Amino acid sequence: MLGIATEPALHRPVRRLLLLWLGAAMLASCFAGPARAQEAARAEPLSRAIVGSEQEFTVEPGNTLYEIAGFFGEDVSTIAAKNNIRRSSRLRAGQKLHIDNRHIVPLELHDGIVLNLPQRMLFFFKNGRLFGAYPAAVGRPSWPTPRRTFSVLEMREHPVWRVPVSIQAEMRRNGFEVETRVPPGPDNPLGDYFIGLSIPGYGIHSTNAPESIYTFGTHGCIRLHPDDAEALFKNVKIGDRGEIVYEPYLLAKLPDGKVFLEIHHDIYGKRGPALPVIKLIASSNRIENLINWHRAAGVVRRAEGIAQEVTAARNLSGGGAR
Repeated sequence: MLGIATEPALHRPVRRLLLLWLGAAMLASCFAGPARAQEAARAEPLSRAIVGSEQEFTVEPGNTLYEIAGFFGEDVSTIAAKNNIRRSSRLRAGQKLHIDNRHIVPLELHDGIVLNLPQRMLFFFKNGRLFGAYPAAVGRPSWPTPRRTFSVLEMREHPVWRVPVSIQAEMRRNGFEVETRVPPGPDNPLGDYFIGLSIPGYGIHSTNAPESIYTFGTHGCIRLHPDDAEALFKNVKIGDRGEIVYEPYLLAKLPDGKVFLEIHHDIYGKRGPALPVIKLIASSNRIENLINWHRAAGVVRRAEGIAQEVTAARNLSGGGAR
């Protein structure tokens, strides 16, 4: 499941993340204070599932690195580094790129939505199973998406965008023409699908700017790639519940005994150093001896935003850790 796979063409409607469903649990939060971190580590179990895969993608005419990053859910900088190219590189048709979009599932629900802000991943559960995992764009640091529980209040196809007063004020400050209402169509930043949440002024929606996906670039709303927004819209229903969490440091122990670590930047500045918290979580779950801590320190240092195996070699059958 985690081997090399060939991804379909970027512009075709596809389900882009291969799901390894093994059950999931919320990762302990990382708090600035050691006491709070220790309390979180005691209270929260390990995650036990990952999604995504390592795969090869063939560039099509017109593809950009930012578009590919948003499509798969892997940082532009990580894709560039892994493929020995620059972030600003112009891609050529037929070029092969190694993609690694493995992510740890932070929280399990029977039905509903989980969005992890630093991870920029939205997970949708239906009938007790993980139905989809989608890269998202979330609020910029100066306009963060709030952390809280919510329910779905409305569903609109081909929505009209009624521009919030706060965004009108930003348009005015930046010298742009102030718009109060944008009709459906290619110029509408909501795209074709809008899911309104019980958090006043916030929603999950499609976009007319796919290159913005998997960035911290919105006014707090949650953007999905048009294909993913359509898939979610067709399966979610009014009254469905969800939770927005803030977990930049994720640790998972899979049923086969392998341990994975995923580190993201603390983009909103709400967490402390990663490694001490990961050690507390491991200790509270009695898996310190399952982890190659030298490798874990490297994962923390690089903060590449992908789930990477950190299993100690002696705990793997048939050889060392990969």
